[in-house]
Amino acid sequence: MTIEIKQLNKIYNSKSEFPVHAVQDLSLTIEQGEFVAIMGPSGSGKTTILNMLGGIDTPTSGEVWIEGSNICQLSEKQLIAFRRDNIGFIFQDYSLLPVLTAQENVEFVMQLQGVAEKQCQQRASELLVQVGLENQKDKRPPKMSGGQQQRVAVARALAPRPRFVMADEPTANLDAKSTAELLDIMQHLNEVEGTTFIFSTHDPRVIKRAKRVIVFEDGKLASDKLQTELTTELEH
Repeated sequence: MTIEIKQLNKIYNSKSEFPVHAVQDLSLTIEQGEFVAIMGPSGSGKTTILNMLGGIDTPTSGEVWIEGSNICQLSEKQLIAFRRDNIGFIFQDYSLLPVLTAQENVEFVMQLQGVAEKQCQQRASELLVQVGLENQKDKRPPKMSGGQQQRVAVARALAPRPRFVMADEPTANLDAKSTAELLDIMQHLNEVEGTTFIFSTHDPRVIKRAKRVIVFEDGKLASDKLQTELTTELEH
């Protein structure tokens, strides 16, 4: 599945005296299986872009084409089904359900997809082991640290085997060891299963692992380069 973005714009407070142009005239293509980092200063439009690509936010104008459909024109019911079946989200604020345990949070989207209970439990348990939380599976988010909650959020995003993962600052609350382990998991899924990963990040550890780095400034595309190009530039 390729993501094709055409002349995308997002304006907040468009009718006010001081409209905010969060994203301006963005056009680019992200191919199936890419491992992309979107970087830029705070307020540059990174999170807004992720939300529009994931169908959480609606652009003011422009189009987002995924597998032959302009998702900007889907109904709310169609968007919910599209997100459930195709996209895994890792939010900066975790967005875990506080009344559910770590295990139950990871199982949640698979249950919405109609996956059998035993399969849900097995997949969730495997992912919690991978993110180092097998001993925390019965804890609820309020009893967990920020780093632990982030790892649950990553496991939840990966659980339904999405085609795309939209990750908003996924390593912000993690130490070096946890970050390396999670990036290893994501890279494995990217390389073996062809899952597309799109990160919004300030983290040089994520940027170094990305195969493509897109830079935004003031809502505009400032740079779009492969990691190999960046490495060559640094060497010279």
